[in-house]
Amino acid sequence: QVQLVASGGGLVQAGASLRLSCAASGLTFSSIVMGWFRQAPGKERELVAAIGWSGGNTYYADSVKGRFTISRDNAKNAVYLQMNSLKHDDTAVYSCAARLDPRPIYYTDYRYWGQGTQVTVSP
Repeated sequence: QVQLVASGGGLVQAGASLRLSCAASGLTFSSIVMGWFRQAPGKERELVAAIGWSGGNTYYADSVKGRFTISRDNAKNAVYLQMNSLKHDDTAVYSCAARLDPRPIYYTDYRYWGQGTQVTVSP
């Protein structure tokens, strides 16, 4: 049974940093693409960042480039999202997801999903 457990969300002020973590189990972690999505109230879910199985291939949404960094530790079956210079517009529920297919890194069709973690950035 595949499980993805996200953590690290919280309430911070604009300009602060947060680090989200996602622990995976039930799959061969080193063979999968991992992604972080977010969904704000009234908005569509968007792919924020993704990372290939080796960590060498990454994708970032334009809105977070230069502020967010995705990384993974295959030994720990974990993926992280370091979020710096947070803005009020970053407020959303953040979810981690996994997929096994070899499609491009920016692909948004993921098979496995974890629960979300709320990130709230006050103005």
